[in-house]
Amino acid sequence: MSSSNGTRDIPRHIAIIMDGNGRWARRRFMPRVAGHRKGVEAVRAVVSRCAELGVGHLTLFAFSSENWRRPAEEVNFLMQLFVRALEDEVARLHQNGIRLRVIGDLSRFEPRLVDLIRNAEAMTAQNTGLNLTIAANYGGRWDILQAMERMLQARPDHRGPFTEQELEPHLSMAFAPEPDLFIRTGGEKRISNFLLWQLAYTELYFTDSLWPEFNGAAIDAAIASYQQRERRFGRTSEQVQAASAGQHA
Repeated sequence: MSSSNGTRDIPRHIAIIMDGNGRWARRRFMPRVAGHRKGVEAVRAVVSRCAELGVGHLTLFAFSSENWRRPAEEVNFLMQLFVRALEDEVARLHQNGIRLRVIGDLSRFEPRLVDLIRNAEAMTAQNTGLNLTIAANYGGRWDILQAMERMLQARPDHRGPFTEQELEPHLSMAFAPEPDLFIRTGGEKRISNFLLWQLAYTELYFTDSLWPEFNGAAIDAAIASYQQRERRFGRTSEQVQAASAGQHA
């Protein structure tokens, strides 16, 4: 958590919408799929830098539940790219102590892809370094609804009222602290149904850089912006400063 005096705190959890692959390719007169391929290289760079910095959790929005509306050819390529990335990258993640998880509704994916996901999660389950989470066929509204369904199944005799604390263990990201920093590349300034519950008090950072251009230096710039912010969580600046002074007394 970044404190009020701009100390050089590293976010515990960074969440990113990786936007701009198609535009990056179009500006170079290349097919959109070339941008997605280049985007995988950006993922490698960002994962590496976050691991170096000691970020605890990195969550990447790879494929939203709305992305099925894209042209079938592009969707098919994205699925193939996901398969290849799992085949090519998981061993490297494991060697570097990174734990991989995938959140989202996997029921629409081919069985081979689901098997690769489950195998990757199992292989890296005991790793204690960076927690890398990929959101695939994920939507924030879906997340809240499925959490509600799971909560009701767990407590079939309870009719409410329910509390936030009762719902939260059933959310897809229950294993992680809420994001401290949200980043969206590509110039758009919205959160697009990503981690709606979890982003309630997250610091938002928008950049015009397209995702294939994003790298370790860009992550550093986003974190530097985060470190200059005062996180009040509903309190006044005076209360935050007094609490900070008390901690350092």
